[in-house]
Amino acid sequence: MATQALSAQNFEDTITKNPIVLIDFWATWCGPCRAFGPIYEKASGEHDDIVFAKVDVDQEQALAQSAQIQAVPTLMAFKDGKVVFKQAGALPAPALEELIGKIKAL
Repeated sequence: MATQALSAQNFEDTITKNPIVLIDFWATWCGPCRAFGPIYEKASGEHDDIVFAKVDVDQEQALAQSAQIQAVPTLMAFKDGKVVFKQAGALPAPALEELIGKIKAL
């Protein structure tokens, strides 16, 4: 499943109506975000039981502020509507896969 763009309008529905949601808060000007993007996209194609979403912090400033995003990229994970992970910084592919496994096991 490809990643989907999140906005303030669909954020709440997305995290409450799906069992697991990963959200990449990113910006076009951010080098680490551009490096992490293909890793995130690849993982989204390998885990069709998870919603992979992206939030452009420049386009969705209020949403980024309400999520208390201090740096980009920041990855947040929700399971059953609750935050189970939040960390700034790009993850290498093996670390992202390990994180996904841990979230699924919760």
